[in-house]
Amino acid sequence: MEYDLDATVVKEKAKALGADLVGVVSAKTLNDFPPDPKWPQTPERISENTKSVIVIAKRIPAGAFRAKSNIPVQYIDMLVLRSMDRSAYKLTEWLENEGHPSFVTAAQETDWAYKNASYGRLSTRHLGIEAGLGTFGLEVNILTPEFGPRVYLTGVLTEATIEADQRITEQVCIGESCSRCLYSCPTDAVRHFGIDKRACATEAQEFGFTTILQFWGHFVKQPAEIQRKLLTDRELFGFWQGLLRVVGSFGDCPRCLAVCPVGNDYHAHLSDIQKVIPEKTPEKVEKAKGFKLARKNGDHIDGLTEWNERWVGPDGYQGMVARQLQAFKKEQREKEEAAANAVSEDQGTTI
Repeated sequence: MEYDLDATVVKEKAKALGADLVGVVSAKTLNDFPPDPKWPQTPERISENTKSVIVIAKRIPAGAFRAKSNIPVQYIDMLVLRSMDRSAYKLTEWLENEGHPSFVTAAQETDWAYKNASYGRLSTRHLGIEAGLGTFGLEVNILTPEFGPRVYLTGVLTEATIEADQRITEQVCIGESCSRCLYSCPTDAVRHFGIDKRACATEAQEFGFTTILQFWGHFVKQPAEIQRKLLTDRELFGFWQGLLRVVGSFGDCPRCLAVCPVGNDYHAHLSDIQKVIPEKTPEKVEKAKGFKLARKNGDHIDGLTEWNERWVGPDGYQGMVARQLQAFKKEQREKEEAAANAVSEDQGTTI
């Protein structure tokens, strides 16, 4: 097949503009495999002219997950999203200058014409998986081999035909034998390759849209004296920040991201401080054992239907993370040895 643009050139351009990871998927594939066929998040519902989707990812710097509170993560999330949008926009400009009409989608949005809750025109998690950037974790975040779930993604829809990447068919997530996301979840929202969105939202969207509506619904029913007090409440400041900076209204709870052992960034910066999970309870341990037994027995699992297994990794976990850790440790040893040798040589020259 003849393509309009060389995929390697496109990826190099995207990385030069700030993307950490880049993948390409054909619009046809996304149209054929919507996350939920009943509410299809597909390019053809946005533009029938789209031929390819370029998926870019930006990593969340790991240092924020070492802080004592969630506030640094909330702020860095906002900065990452802004940076990613700028990179995607610049890529869109370049594509159009090359003669291919293109546009970037909103990375985080809700289209109320589809269904309630946070459900956008495209699912960036599924975009990333179809573009070969990762697979679902137990908590259905996308897990990339490089940065685990500590990434944000967006998609550039273009009328250019570009060679698509292959999906990762091996399960990137270690799975039931790990269950660290399950253990760490403050609201016990992690299901078996699924998530209880309502339970998750109580921590992840502390100042989200629904919470804002509830506040104002309560506010208008109060007498003037109580209304004056409510206007100085911390809640109102949180809502203002949420609307202005996304802080607290999206991705407020980073626990499952912080403890996931997938990614060299975890091994380099998080394994020491996140090793112990205070939220771990005997009940959660039993729940994880039940997940593992169900998988072993071949029981029906909602998150592992024939349809969903495509994004979890149909080949199952085969040691990807273990091999990656070994390679990382080897690289670290080689760097330490090289540094030690350099010091020895310097000392020898001085003498």
